Amino acid sequence: MNTNLLVTKRSGIKEPINLDKIHRVITWAAEGLDNVSVSQVELRSHIQFYDGIRTDDIHETIIKAAADLISTESPDYQYLAARLAIFHLRKQAYGQFEPPKLYDHVKKQCELGHYDSHLLSDYSAEEFAQMDEIIDHWRDMNFSYAAVKQLEGKYLVQNRVTGEIFESAQFLYILVAASLFSHYDKTQRMSYIKRFYDAISTFKISLPTPIMSGVRTPTRQFSSCVLIECDDSLESINATASSIVTYVSQRAGIGINAGRIRALGSTIRNGEAFHTGCIPFYKHFQTAVKCCSQGGVRGGAATLFYPFWHLEVESLLVLKNNRGVEENRVRHIDYGVQINKLMYQRLIKGENLSLFSPSDVPGLYDAFFADQEQFERLYTQYEQDTSIRRKTIKASELFSLLMQERASTGRIYIQNVDHCNTHSPFDPKQAPVRQSNLCLEIALPTKPMRHVNDDDGEIALCTLSAFNLGAIENLDEFEELADLAVRALDSLLDYQDYPLPAAKKGSMNRRTLGIGVINYAYYLAKHGVRYSDGSANTLTHKTFEAMQYWLLKASLNLAKERGACPAFSETTYAQGILPIDTYKRDLDSICQEQLHYDWETLREEIKTHGLRNSTLSALMPSETSSQISNATNGIEPPRGYVSVKASKDGILKQVVPDLINLKGQYELLWDLPSNDGYLHLVGIMQKFIDQSISANTNYDPSRFEGNRVPMKVLLKDLLTAYKFGVKTLYYHNTRDGAADEQQDISDDDCAGGACKI
Repeated sequence: MNTNLLVTKRSGIKEPINLDKIHRVITWAAEGLDNVSVSQVELRSHIQFYDGIRTDDIHETIIKAAADLISTESPDYQYLAARLAIFHLRKQAYGQFEPPKLYDHVKKQCELGHYDSHLLSDYSAEEFAQMDEIIDHWRDMNFSYAAVKQLEGKYLVQNRVTGEIFESAQFLYILVAASLFSHYDKTQRMSYIKRFYDAISTFKISLPTPIMSGVRTPTRQFSSCVLIECDDSLESINATASSIVTYVSQRAGIGINAGRIRALGSTIRNGEAFHTGCIPFYKHFQTAVKCCSQGGVRGGAATLFYPFWHLEVESLLVLKNNRGVEENRVRHIDYGVQINKLMYQRLIKGENLSLFSPSDVPGLYDAFFADQEQFERLYTQYEQDTSIRRKTIKASELFSLLMQERASTGRIYIQNVDHCNTHSPFDPKQAPVRQSNLCLEIALPTKPMRHVNDDDGEIALCTLSAFNLGAIENLDEFEELADLAVRALDSLLDYQDYPLPAAKKGSMNRRTLGIGVINYAYYLAKHGVRYSDGSANTLTHKTFEAMQYWLLKASLNLAKERGACPAFSETTYAQGILPIDTYKRDLDSICQEQLHYDWETLREEIKTHGLRNSTLSALMPSETSSQISNATNGIEPPRGYVSVKASKDGILKQVVPDLINLKGQYELLWDLPSNDGYLHLVGIMQKFIDQSISANTNYDPSRFEGNRVPMKVLLKDLLTAYKFGVKTLYYHNTRDGAADEQQDISDDDCAGGACKI
């Protein structure tokens, strides 16, 4: 090769190529890593040098070469590639590898409008110098390659048009901490900043996309989930659509409750006109969801909820179906079907269901959520009234249609509305839960709006984060981590803006949080237990008891300092009722573990002092945010030891944690013999979790005759989930024959009376 060739540096300056410098950088990145080869990376690069080649092009080629070598046998290439990418990223952001002083950096980014100017008014130069002492920039070297690419693509402050990046990860973490604790007393706040920074930068606490990408910037809306309920009027429908646009544009995932909308053919204005039904309005909501790109961070998405007994349900169940024409399909949102015990009982007994328009059966829709006994009385009463328009259908036929569509689309979700209200932190008589959210883990009260500025309505927001179970060595660590997470997220409620009065009302009154977990699969593998055989039941019970106990304790302590949330009286906690009092007792047949914490003292303290937050826990999918921590996502078993995930930045390989030592301990998704063990674990978690859980069902057709999953298996799993108190079911995943090591994602699958529920 001609060593007289020149390279073009990032500054535009040209200088002779220096192959030894390239070698030194790769050697530096490989230091301390197992089973990696510098020469292999160099050989794999196949760089075609030419005069004037750009140094950043050389660097990107080497990074890609290292990333291509990531494998089950050599997982540490994910760290070699990450270090090279960090080197590249810092050169882009700062023009050099060493980051600048924090104060100088913040001042510059505030002047450019990239950071919120409050940082400079809230903190002195001396305090920024203290934060500089707290920051450990070498923690960047603990990221995996997939994590660095997610940081670049979603989280680091940047110009999303040009791709220019303005910060590195440790500045992100320290400034999130500084923003959230800025209102704390100056004698305390640096301690909280340090402790919270350490927790998030060492991956013990995982933060969601809106917080990672938004806190420290002029954007001030960080709730991951927004729940909007629609009434049966044009005014409310339009207010709902307008609210969807507002929140989709600010990065939130949307839950829409449209269950009140009357059915096709219903009378309007005493018979002056007849109603066009649900589908035109669902299309209206779909248009609202898809009109914004959410600032390039992720696309708009929503799940729409309706009751299983709605007169139009047969048409609604097929809305995502690829068959049919655009006029009778609404394919670009997802759907949550709402079911209760009465519906399941009719299925088990081989009986019929009656379908009604909510407008024709006064009180039935509200009772569906608020009072199960009243619902059953009204439902049977209306069934006997021949003057009321209805359709009668076999329960088995309707449930089979539901499960057929859930299997074929993967995205017809289930909400057990009775469990969402009987095992709930809210008193259903005062604050019924009538919907969930995009990912089926939020369960909060809502109230329809009459217009967008209606402060009588209520939009529910939930602010999320998660504990990394894989980074926790002792359950006592939950005490400190829960305190930090609850304080940070509670601060966020006051720190963020509320573009709609109904959203501010809900957030300020209820102060709802949803703290979950990531890396559960690694946690099980590390402890030598499995999803499928019951061996993880005791560990899971102990873990989620500890988590919920310390979350409640943290919120109690905060209530002592700052007061209980204004709507605390609408919670079951105010009545001295805890999650351990209302869980499905069927769980005792699969897990007999005793409680290990002093719940009775906690109960009395909560009754005396209240809680700062109406809700504290929810288990979310965490698909992308778990990658930052190099963790398995949420509570799911991995599909393979190496996941190949597609994002807008290309293909990313991620290896499960500690693969070399734990390869034989991981139980992979398609190795699970059935959904039973997994659903049992979800039920055990739900005993303590006060909101809900993003739980999936998974099927490998090759296990069944004719490569078809029998309907009786699908219905059995549905009834098993209900039996053990599961509130919601998210995806239905079907193995499609692709290699186990591949998982493509975007930002963003019973008869005879034998089942007892």
